[in-house]
Amino acid sequence: MNNVIGMDIGTSGLKTIVVDEYGQVIDSYSVEYKTEHPHTGYSEINPNIWYEAALESLAYVFGKYKSSEIAGLSFSGQMHGLVVVDKQGEVIRPAILWNDTRTHKEVEWIKSELGLSLLLKETQNTVLEGFTLPKLIWLKNNEPGHYQQIDRFMLPKDYVAYKLTGNIFTEPSDASGTIMFNVKKGQWSTTILDKLEINPHICPDIIPSHGYNGAIKESIMQKLNVNGDIKVYQGGADNACGALGAGITDAQKRLVSIGTSGVALAIQNDKTYENDGKVHYFHHCVPEQKYIMGVTLSAGYSLEWLKNVLNSKENFDHFLKEITSSQKGSNGLLYTPYLLGERTPYNDSSVRGSFIGLDANTTMADMKRAVLEGVTFSIKDSLEIIKNDVHDSREIVSIGGGAKNKTWLQIQADIFDTDITTRTEEQGPAYGAAMLAAMGVGWFDSFKELSAAWIAYNDSISSNKADVQVYKDIYNVYTEVYENTQALSKKLVQFK
Repeated sequence: MNNVIGMDIGTSGLKTIVVDEYGQVIDSYSVEYKTEHPHTGYSEINPNIWYEAALESLAYVFGKYKSSEIAGLSFSGQMHGLVVVDKQGEVIRPAILWNDTRTHKEVEWIKSELGLSLLLKETQNTVLEGFTLPKLIWLKNNEPGHYQQIDRFMLPKDYVAYKLTGNIFTEPSDASGTIMFNVKKGQWSTTILDKLEINPHICPDIIPSHGYNGAIKESIMQKLNVNGDIKVYQGGADNACGALGAGITDAQKRLVSIGTSGVALAIQNDKTYENDGKVHYFHHCVPEQKYIMGVTLSAGYSLEWLKNVLNSKENFDHFLKEITSSQKGSNGLLYTPYLLGERTPYNDSSVRGSFIGLDANTTMADMKRAVLEGVTFSIKDSLEIIKNDVHDSREIVSIGGGAKNKTWLQIQADIFDTDITTRTEEQGPAYGAAMLAAMGVGWFDSFKELSAAWIAYNDSISSNKADVQVYKDIYNVYTEVYENTQALSKKLVQFK
């Protein structure tokens, strides 16, 4: 038993990796799937699509490896999604995902019923459209028949674990993002559940992220034509697993992750810390660790949007090749990545993005570079808040799409005015899931020992001091854009 499996249940696909006892990724398999958008602002999927993707991935793995070669598996999963099942354990309706924004009325109602001070006291977080609690209230208001059938709710990765083992659990890193969980106490908030008349029975029991959920059911093993027991460990939220996979287990390093969305994250273990709601404050998948996090909703998505607008069929490496022909500051062009509204620091779902400074000399290279810079400025918004609340660190570990382009890495170093480090082998949240499995099976005595054994970094990229000052000046302009376009965005909605 010298390998573990890490499985990441993402929004558009499931990624599975096989990792050996030395931390080397020896195999991988991916399955793509599509979410449904039946109405504007809706984002749903049948959760059994995740399960079928997991089975397909396991069939691939066990087609190449004996069960005796797999010590266990664990998960990373997209946060906030709502899966509801009845007393028979059957799915009641499609899962409502993190990027679903139908719950604006429910968010306002929750704020009025509870008040921001109580929300922050109980959960250390404010409530937003994408979180789990307003989704439950939406079901109660709009699909009462479905709501009354609910026996348990689950987060996406927890549903896949349940389908494999028959056991329903969650863990602190995902529970933190439901806005029904008391982050300080590490348990469901009976105060919030009582005030909003939610039956606490529907909340799954909580075990550690590397805690043992159970063994894969015999019927599934037979279907996979595999003998023996395969142990399943609960897993963690994707951002927590991404941080673990990047070696963020203490306050010495910070994380910047640029995928579809963008994340800035830092460990915050001060027991006196009180969040004001501008950032998120969640449990890590590492026991006794918590982190604060800011989110840019349209990070890599902004780049994907621009590529689609330009009708480019190029891969991203080729698409970005010409950005070096545009100078820092994109020849006076500024982009704000508010395509879907913005999370940190504004928590504003109505504001929209903009290009400012377009003129007759603007080139496609300028537009591409402006998008990279604008996304990075947005993440700097989060880092500016974080640096006031945590131990100051001069090193950031960058993961995701933003870590794959050298020019973008240099832009990050210059805008953040810090050293940027990347992983030698970056596999995203799936690697963190594999690390949870390694801890679950007992290969290591501590996460610190595990991280030291498995995590290695490339040489750091340092900031260019002259460019740092230029970007500081541009950032000062960037911070003015929101206040000057917020009202315009709301006026323009009527013309859609």
